[in-house]
Amino acid sequence: MSNPEGAETAGDPGHPARPAPPARAPVPAPAPASTRAVELRHLRAFLAVADEGNVTRAAAHLGLTQPAVSRTLAALERHLGIRLVDRSTHHLALTPEGVAFRDKAAAAVAAFDEALDTGRLRHWPLRLGHAWSAFGPYTTPLLRSWQERYPATPLELLRIDDRTAGLTRGEVDAALLRGPVEAPGLVTEVLFTEARVAAVTADGPLAPRTSLRLADLAGGPVVVNTVSGTTTPWLWPPEARPAATLTVANTDDWLTAIAAGRGNGVSAASTAAMHPHPGVAYVPLEDAPGVPVLLARRDGPGHPALPKLAALAREIVARG
Repeated sequence: MSNPEGAETAGDPGHPARPAPPARAPVPAPAPASTRAVELRHLRAFLAVADEGNVTRAAAHLGLTQPAVSRTLAALERHLGIRLVDRSTHHLALTPEGVAFRDKAAAAVAAFDEALDTGRLRHWPLRLGHAWSAFGPYTTPLLRSWQERYPATPLELLRIDDRTAGLTRGEVDAALLRGPVEAPGLVTEVLFTEARVAAVTADGPLAPRTSLRLADLAGGPVVVNTVSGTTTPWLWPPEARPAATLTVANTDDWLTAIAAGRGNGVSAASTAAMHPHPGVAYVPLEDAPGVPVLLARRDGPGHPALPKLAALAREIVARG
């Protein structure tokens, strides 16, 4: 009979009693029904391993021993019947199934923690995430109108540098997003479409222009926010894509790179108003497609005020 803990140590290249691991550990068989009890500790252990990329560091973060974390992770995998962590290499990595499960686990843990927050039970705010530019020109009208109509439910606008602005991880109840979003379990509604603008170095040769075309930006580096931005080299035609790209991870770094003359960028028009910068000039783009602004929520039960938020957002856009 095989040792049930073998899956936890077989991938450790330093374990003296184990042979070299295979290219990919086998998928664990689902546990019998009598042992299929998943607790919050299983999810917390998996998330710690996913965040730390190392079982030892995850154990230190949780205040547990390394074997305890390994056993907990293996028990979760047996329950799910899938391999979440690839132990077949020296560098621990999530499997594709583990990557997909991480967001679900994070949302579940966040929902549990929030449910036990007695302060929020008495005063439950509606958390609205965004990665940049919020609701564009409608941001202030939305916040003011909400306060006037629903003063008992605070509307918290949270900037989170993430493609879904913290929505898939359970950090917010709804999110204002731009561009197509490919994330399972989300429901989205297009509220309006924004024109695109070029963001160029304020003292550069393109800044005095009254308008630009995509081809005007292709000769030099284009600064691309790979985490939450909507611009990629595929915005340009195949025969006229930028000569080079510079990748950054958030709007602040994007602005800093453009101001420093390291490249130019493309963004939605509201960025000019929401993120002014003395070193950056915004110029209209004549031939770039617009950017849809979406209101997104998770598919399933959520904050009871979400329908009111969606209705008010539509009303404010309709006012113009």
